[in-house]
Amino acid sequence: MTPTQSAQLMDGTSLAARVVEEAAAKAAEIAGRTGTSPCLATVLVGEDPASVTYVRMKRARCAKAGIRSRLIGLPAGTTTAALVDVLTSLSEDPEIHGILLQHPCGPHIDERTAFEAIAPEKDVDGVTMDSFASMSFALPGFVSCTPGGIMRLLEAYDVELAGKHAVVVGRSAILGKPVGMLLLAKDATVTYCHSRTADLSAIVREADIVVAAVGRPRLIRGEDIKPGAVVIDAGYNAGNVGDVEYDTARTRAGLITPVPGGVGPMTIAVLLAQTVAAAANQLGVQGL
Repeated sequence: MTPTQSAQLMDGTSLAARVVEEAAAKAAEIAGRTGTSPCLATVLVGEDPASVTYVRMKRARCAKAGIRSRLIGLPAGTTTAALVDVLTSLSEDPEIHGILLQHPCGPHIDERTAFEAIAPEKDVDGVTMDSFASMSFALPGFVSCTPGGIMRLLEAYDVELAGKHAVVVGRSAILGKPVGMLLLAKDATVTYCHSRTADLSAIVREADIVVAAVGRPRLIRGEDIKPGAVVIDAGYNAGNVGDVEYDTARTRAGLITPVPGGVGPMTIAVLLAQTVAAAANQLGVQGL
């Protein structure tokens, strides 16, 4: 690819629509067989504007897919112990098939303790240590939704992963770390980097696949993208800016995700698909 050419865009919006359509068909079949529609419980602590918007959007997508949703709104001052009690109760409720704890919950909340109160079979957001272990060992279970969406994008665009050098920039427990494990399971050679990695540019230049998931606008310089590389930008910063210098990266990459319209839509789509799968498992519906 010459510098005058542009990378092919990886259209997460269209792929997500297909994933949600498939989930809706399965949700309808579950309801037809059992008389029960899949149900996702969303727990929201406080009224952070961004979180409120995300929850509203997720509930709207649930409704379109035939998935029931239950919103549990808690005061901003809710303690970790009180939050754990709510999540434990939802885990034990047979009417609930999937649980989403909208995060961040606030600095006073021990999020790891809260996440671990979610039963693994209802962890449709893939945030528990049990889910991370399943991802790491390629065992059955639910993947973290954004990494899961990334893997579906790579598959949809026929990206060969075996033997390729994948550089993951970011190390969060629900994005950077799990996406590296999922890539490793597909026989990619994975390098983890982060905001404090020495000479990050040199490492990125060697990458066949770059996953930017560090949450710092334009941290990955476009000029460092290897010609023909696949660039997955999972960052979302103020002003619809990703973690990659998009304009320059697009002149070098072979495939690239836009921000917005790339990884973001896939995150919600995977959440819905996994909620339906969780309902099928719990209701004993086979063959979907």
